[in-house]
Order: sequence, then C-alpha cells, then structure tokens
Amino acid sequence: MKIYTKTGDDGKTSLFDNSRVWKSNERIMSYGAIDELNSTLGIAISLDIDSKTKDVLVKIQNDLFIVGSDLANPDMSNTKIRTTQEMVEFLENTIDNFEKDLSELNSFILPGGTLLASILHLSRTIARRAETNVVALSQNEQISKPSLVYLNRLSDLLFVLARAINKTKNVSDIIWKP
Repeated sequence: MKIYTKTGDDGKTSLFDNSRVWKSNERIMSYGAIDELNSTLGIAISLDIDSKTKDVLVKIQNDLFIVGSDLANPDMSNTKIRTTQEMVEFLENTIDNFEKDLSELNSFILPGGTLLASILHLSRTIARRAETNVVALSQNEQISKPSLVYLNRLSDLLFVLARAINKTKNVSDIIWKP
C-alpha cells in the first residue's frame, strides 16, 4: 500500500465512519493536536530518561492513539475504541505517585530546566491546545466526555513529570517573578 492515496488532495479527509470533512474541521484540528503531542512525547522518550518515566510516556503515547480514534469517530452509538475512565484514573494515580516526592508550589514556575523537562513542558502546552480544540468541538458536536477529561489530566501530569525530571537532575524550579 502506498503512503499517498490522493484522496485528500481536495482538502477533505475521512473520519472513522467514512464521512468526508474538510481538513480544517474542528474534529480534525482536535486529533491533529493530539498527534503533534504524541510526536513531542516521542522526542522526550528518545532522550536520556529513566525507565519508570519512559514506561509512563509510552503508555500515554498508546493511549493518545485511542483518544485520537475516539475523536475521529462522530458516531457516539459506536463504542469501539473510546477513551475510558480507567485511562483518566491511570493519569491521576501517576500524578499522585510522582507528585508525592515534589515540594509544594506557592507560585507559578517558569517552564524549563533540563532539555527533557523543557520538552515535557512543551508537550503540556500542546496538550492544553488539544484540550481547547476538543472543547470547541464539543460545543458543536457530541464527543465522549472522558476524552476531554483525559487531556485535562494529561497536561497536569506532564507538568508534574517535568518537575520530577528536574528534581532528579538537581535542577531547581525557577519561580516566576512578576
């Protein structure tokens, strides 16, 4: 099978149910941002990373394919490949696990630190944009609620992971000074 099909040359693409929509459709923009997020996580995984964090990020990459497939499926009666509450709970449990070793924050921090932490902060901002796109989509079309919750939790986890990576490398959080 060739990688190019020429079916998108007119600016349209197919959804999960084979309906055709413009590539600028909110649904496409939503899972496009998720694809971008998944790619930045791939960059993070390619760096010097501990096995515990790597395992978490690889699971998230796999789960993001589910979230993207969920959003590509406008037929809510079709329950195949949907984001689940268990996926959200995994993120919450992982946040709790990593956060217990971090100091409490009393101020905003600047994104940065090590290269890996900086990439995780970048990934967090892409997750926020993906969430914003999904919110816009949800105002016009029905979506599965767990996909929106998942993206909200994921940005929180990426923030915590960035802080944890910096702590492991003895890099202090830089406090925002207005």
